[in-house]
Amino acid sequence: MTKILVVEDDAVARDLLREILSAEGFEVDAVDDGAPAVERAASGRYDLVVSDIRMERVGGMDVLRAFSERAPGTPVILITAFGDVTGAMEAIGHGAYDYVSKPFNVEELRQTVARALERRRLSAEAVAAPKTGAAQVAEIEGKSPRMLDVYKLVARVAPTTATVLVVGESGTGKELVARAIHTRSPRAGKAFVPVNCTALSESLLESELFGHARGAFTGAVAAKRGLFEMANDGTLFLDEIGDMGPKMQAQLLRVLQDGEVRPVGGTESIRVDVRLVCATNRDLEADVKTGRFREDLYFRINVVTVRMPPLRERAGDIPILVRHFLAKIARRESRSEASVSPEALEVLCRHSWPGNVRELENAIERAVAVAKGNVVLPSDLPVEVYGGSPAEPGGIFDDRPTLSELEKRYIALILTECGGNKKKAAERLGIDRRTLYRALERAGVAAGSDDDGEDS
Repeated sequence: MTKILVVEDDAVARDLLREILSAEGFEVDAVDDGAPAVERAASGRYDLVVSDIRMERVGGMDVLRAFSERAPGTPVILITAFGDVTGAMEAIGHGAYDYVSKPFNVEELRQTVARALERRRLSAEAVAAPKTGAAQVAEIEGKSPRMLDVYKLVARVAPTTATVLVVGESGTGKELVARAIHTRSPRAGKAFVPVNCTALSESLLESELFGHARGAFTGAVAAKRGLFEMANDGTLFLDEIGDMGPKMQAQLLRVLQDGEVRPVGGTESIRVDVRLVCATNRDLEADVKTGRFREDLYFRINVVTVRMPPLRERAGDIPILVRHFLAKIARRESRSEASVSPEALEVLCRHSWPGNVRELENAIERAVAVAKGNVVLPSDLPVEVYGGSPAEPGGIFDDRPTLSELEKRYIALILTECGGNKKKAAERLGIDRRTLYRALERAGVAAGSDDDGEDS
């Protein structure tokens, strides 16, 4: 789970920050002065720090310096009163990610936190280039003829500079293919930078891709490098490019034609050498015919097409994927590897898997979490997998579960339908995420990390 450290000497503000961030599903530690925050800087425990600038003993600048020196990958957001804006801008120059003014707007705080965490993720992936392609390629599992065709095409196209378009339904593993292309290419030692075009508004996507100059817009207190720059000499993966708006389509086409990016508000262009891999679950040919997607951009990104088959068309790969996910869970949780009973495996192979490989992985994680032993039985699988339907009460009540068991099954069902995304599941259930986490704890279901990512 994402861990955030709040540093605030005002008790009311501290409790409000803790409540807002906890409601987003984050684990929050809160301290009333900068001194204990400085002591924790070297622990490497935190994904983000939110700190007031002015405190009686040790202030936010000292906290910023401590984390910059001891945990440089941890972004720091500063909270400032109106009179401290100059100091906050100075702090930005010393490495703070951003600042929020008091009295802070809750939605502005949420967005700033989300951007800081996303930037942390992208930066980590950009600097942590894998040494070889073996581990990443191994994540693509399956031996069916359709998958063998994918492997062969990836092997042929990876050493080239050709732009690749990966198409397929949500959850089929399009990002894994993009990573496999990168790790088998001459650019493997450089950055692989993924960005989801659906997750960002058009204006924010423009700033993220191309960067911005200081003063380019309200809040742009410092210049920022764009993801094209971060991916220079490496690979940029544009996920769900079919959802990109017309303005961004035109700008992307210009970058591909000229090999240059111009930061928002900037006056000079920057040369970049980037391998582009795109992915979509849309029918771009149909979107071109309706005018929703530019034809010239479509031909630019569709030099080579890799088509990912849905899981229902390669059911023979399900036992292989199940073993892969069981081993992955065992490694991650440092536990002995669970097994699946023949009856449960038969149920898994019969299911149509509308959510594809991602749905299968979520189902296995859920089954391992709720299984009473180390063997997954059919009854451990989500209701819609092993039988019954939420629209058919008889399928739910046939075994006369207790009320707590029924709650556990229903929450697991909604979680699976939402692809494991706890924020969406909480909205479907009509509760906040803290209530959902408490319900999961009562049911003995591992809460895990909250994956708000979009489909790949």
